[in-house]
Amino acid sequence: MDSHRDTPGFRFRGVNHIALVCRDMARTVAFYRDALGMPLVKTLELPDGKGQHFFFDAGGGASIAFFWFPAAPEAQPGVVQAPLGGGPSAHGSMNHLALDVAPEDLTDYRDRLIAAGIDVTDVVAHRDPAPLVGDDPTFIRSIYFHDPDGIRLEFAAWARDLTPLDVSHAPRSTAPQGF
Repeated sequence: MDSHRDTPGFRFRGVNHIALVCRDMARTVAFYRDALGMPLVKTLELPDGKGQHFFFDAGGGASIAFFWFPAAPEAQPGVVQAPLGGGPSAHGSMNHLALDVAPEDLTDYRDRLIAAGIDVTDVVAHRDPAPLVGDDPTFIRSIYFHDPDGIRLEFAAWARDLTPLDVSHAPRSTAPQGF
C-alpha cells in the first residue's frame, strides 16, 4: 500500500498518534515498552494531579498515547471493547488498533507474543469474496490480542497493493444524511 497519496483537500502524512485511556500507567508501560518493545518517547504529568499522558513510538512517525486519570470511570466490557476474535463495539468507541508489520514478521511476532504469555489469535487471512487481483483473494493478514486494559490490538501485514478495484461498495446509513 502507498505510504503517501496526494488527495484533494487535506494532505495527510499518516497517523500522528491515537490517544487511549489506561487503568494503570505502570502496567501499560510494562506492556507496550517491555513486552512489545515500543520506545517510550514522551511523558507528561497533568496539572493539579489530574493524571498522566505518555507516548510510545509505533514506528513510521506514529505514536500510541495513553492518558491515565485517577478518577476515570471503569471500562464497560462488551460495550466499548470488542472480543479477541472480533465482533461489534459501541458507537463512538474504538473497535481495535492495527499496527502495520512486515508480512515476513507476522508468524514470528505471534510466537513472541505467545512466549510472553499473551493470548493471541491464529493468523487471519482477510479475503475478498472474489479475487480482484491475481488468484489469491487475501488483501491483509493479521493477528489479534489485547493489552492489559482489554484494548484489542492487531498486527496487520498488507498482502498485496490495493487498487481502485478495492473501492467498490457504496456506504450504507440508517441515520439522516449530514454531519
